[in-house]
Amino acid sequence: MSNGSNIDVSGAVNNVVDSAGKIVQLQLDFLNNSLKVLADAVGPLAKTVTDLIGSLANTTTQVLQSVSAAIAPKK
Repeated sequence: MSNGSNIDVSGAVNNVVDSAGKIVQLQLDFLNNSLKVLADAVGPLAKTVTDLIGSLANTTTQVLQSVSAAIAPKK
């Protein structure tokens, strides 16, 4: 004899599994998007660092040439 309350176990299990799948998918999407943002940021940052190192090398060379010219004996 039933008192009118049916518990849909399979429906509840399906809902839990569906929710868990969506959570995992959202985490994977978040990780994927984070990696894309990081990759997009690394390119310009690497170019800036390379340009900065080149500028520092040029400046150092010019300073050393100026110091050498000032120290070298004049004829």
